[in-house]
Amino acid sequence: MRLEIKGLTKRFGSFTANDSIDLVVEPGEIHCLLGENGAGKSTLMNMLYGLLTPTEGEILLDGEPVTFDGPGDALAAGIGMVHQHFMLVPVFTVAENVMLGHEQTRGAGVLNRRAARKQVRELSDRYRLHVDPDALVEDIPVGVQQRVEILKALASHAKILILDEPTAVLTPQEIEELMGIMRELKAQGTSIIFITHKLREVKEIGDKISVIRRGKVVGTAPPSASENELAEMMVGRDVQLVVGKEAANVGEPVLKAEGISVVDPRGHLVVKDVSFEARAGEVLGIAGVQGNGQTELIKSLLGLVKPDAGRISLNGKDISRHGPRQSLEEGIGYIPEDRSHDGYVGTFSVRENLVLDLYRTDEFSSGPALKLDKIAANAKARIEEFDIRTESADTPVASLSGGNQQKVVVAREFSRPLKVLIASQPTRGVDVGSIEFIHKRIIAERDRGTAVVIVSTELEEIYALSDRIAVMYDGRIVATVSPETPREQLGLLMAGAVPGGPDGTEVA
Repeated sequence: MRLEIKGLTKRFGSFTANDSIDLVVEPGEIHCLLGENGAGKSTLMNMLYGLLTPTEGEILLDGEPVTFDGPGDALAAGIGMVHQHFMLVPVFTVAENVMLGHEQTRGAGVLNRRAARKQVRELSDRYRLHVDPDALVEDIPVGVQQRVEILKALASHAKILILDEPTAVLTPQEIEELMGIMRELKAQGTSIIFITHKLREVKEIGDKISVIRRGKVVGTAPPSASENELAEMMVGRDVQLVVGKEAANVGEPVLKAEGISVVDPRGHLVVKDVSFEARAGEVLGIAGVQGNGQTELIKSLLGLVKPDAGRISLNGKDISRHGPRQSLEEGIGYIPEDRSHDGYVGTFSVRENLVLDLYRTDEFSSGPALKLDKIAANAKARIEEFDIRTESADTPVASLSGGNQQKVVVAREFSRPLKVLIASQPTRGVDVGSIEFIHKRIIAERDRGTAVVIVSTELEEIYALSDRIAVMYDGRIVATVSPETPREQLGLLMAGAVPGGPDGTEVA
């Protein structure tokens, strides 16, 4: 099926999100849509999927104009979409989620679950999307949940599949698996619109790359284009893809973890006797495949969960039993892994979220009364400083793009004096221009003498920022190595290989 978009425009009041966009996706083509956060990529796809009505322009399928009053119309026409934030029912099985909306019944309206399971197995085998039809969605990893979303679209006979930021929540291994799935779908004639801001991915998988900047298509490039060319097209200026930094001026230990163990709510030991030091003026990177205890370790440092064994100290003071509020007041900054759960309140405005952990201070309150003028001035300054793309400071954070939501969290944490900065996946879902900015701020914080702890599944990020790298596997720090360690060796450590050799590896 050939998709053509002509002059598609979408306005929200005086704000133009998409401005006269033209785009062609050929049958069996992987067409990458590249753009920075807030460029208008998701708005465009939401019009294609019937979630938004275009202000102007038209959509053509195989040369015929079509209009959609909702996603049902788009699905019926052969367009499916996998959203950045999955639309699955956690307490339903895989088969129940796939059949949702076009349920098969037998006799007296009884759901035909056997037919649904059979359909899931057939689609799984055909497209090599291996999932268990009887598994509960809440019990399966994020990468498998994404496969379920893709199966849902394929079960509706989608000939054009829109993938909106599909790799934002995936581990490197899951990303490789997704790339294989996309190639398989392409081989069987499905057209794919792949929305992302990750340059390496578009070069690896794309047949054609269209770049959107501030609501307009500014150019089309082949996958042979360099990452620097694509980055410059995205943000309209030259971008440093590798952060420049001087050698660290390392001071005394600020944050110490000694023998930390954490048991999760199911009774599993997920952090096992972990010890490390975060030193002033240094970035300690924690590398590892997601699910090896990093999340629980970081939450224990913040007081979001209490360690079941061990001691955490900040400048010699025991903070093991502190809660999050006390930890923040002690001078710990926190950029959480899951911003929507731990980083902001979606219904609150940008202005309110920028002082979530600061409103009790003398700067923003006097007794029970908030200093609204100071809060407004702070919002204006942070929006400009961090280039937060929002209509106004009163806009609810939930309505911003994922990258701009992350900028709100980062702006808040960098707006107060810190002893320690703990950043978990600090640039997840963020475009290259914003990554450059956030990385520079993290290094500037290090250079001010702050101890920085970075957790990331992106090896490029670990290498770019870290002065030391601790590798976690199966709840333990298995080695601490230098950033000169080859990627292959670091990958082996992340997979659980026993450290050894004279190349800077130090058994933890």
